[in-house]
Amino acid sequence: MSSVDHRTPEERLAELLALLPPAPAGWVAAAQELPAARRALEEIDARVLADVDTRARETAELEAAIARAGLEPSPERVAALRRLLAEDPDSEPR
Repeated sequence: MSSVDHRTPEERLAELLALLPPAPAGWVAAAQELPAARRALEEIDARVLADVDTRARETAELEAAIARAGLEPSPERVAALRRLLAEDPDSEPR
């Protein structure tokens, strides 16, 4: 004679989950931090996307300044000038 299980799949799953040991504290803490981390990443992503236009304008301005100096505004020169400006304490803040 076979016994018929009248539990729903959800009830059976709940019973099986109850048999598992508790999640490690580190996992619980990490899971609790996920929403804040996701919000922070979304904010960073929005800033990066917003800065695309600013970065493009800055690059165009640097390229124009290099060209006015009679030099070829190569990507290497633009990057070098950007690094020098970032290191110069008297340069305007970005």
